[in-house]
Amino acid sequence: MYFAALLARTEDGWEASDTELDDVETLSDLADLAREASPDEDTVLVLIEQEDSWFGVVRVDGEEDPRIYVSDAAAARRSAYGELLLTDELLGREPGADDGPDLDALDLDGTEDGESEEDHEEEEGVAADAVPHSPVGDSEILDDLGISEKELRALEADDALNTIAEALGASEVLETVR
Repeated sequence: MYFAALLARTEDGWEASDTELDDVETLSDLADLAREASPDEDTVLVLIEQEDSWFGVVRVDGEEDPRIYVSDAAAARRSAYGELLLTDELLGREPGADDGPDLDALDLDGTEDGESEEDHEEEEGVAADAVPHSPVGDSEILDDLGISEKELRALEADDALNTIAEALGASEVLETVR
């Protein structure tokens, strides 16, 4: 079960809106959706959670690149919404790098020249483990809003969004869209 909401900061405080992510295919699409929620280019937070598994925060400030924090990269990797957030840059990979083997260099038996099948299996295991079971991204994403890096990292997935909203003074508006 997923929940996603936009919190847009306005002159009058925070405004929340329930958001549907079914049509969002890329991080750029998500950032555009956030920008639409704030015509004055104020801060917009996209809060995403998967029940008791992981949560993510995407912060969009005007036309700046979105900032991202994901509480558990490996758990998020197993979900469609999490994969939106886990960019190559966020995971410390070269953008556009292909994680798979060079198909032209493979023999028909599925191994490269001089490589045993056992070596090939080990490489696949390393690639699968490349996403850590830990937080990734900008852990200082909410510092100026009253939530320190230490506090953000200490949040449990099952109550993180409520805790964030409470610290922002937006718990009532978030509850209206839940």
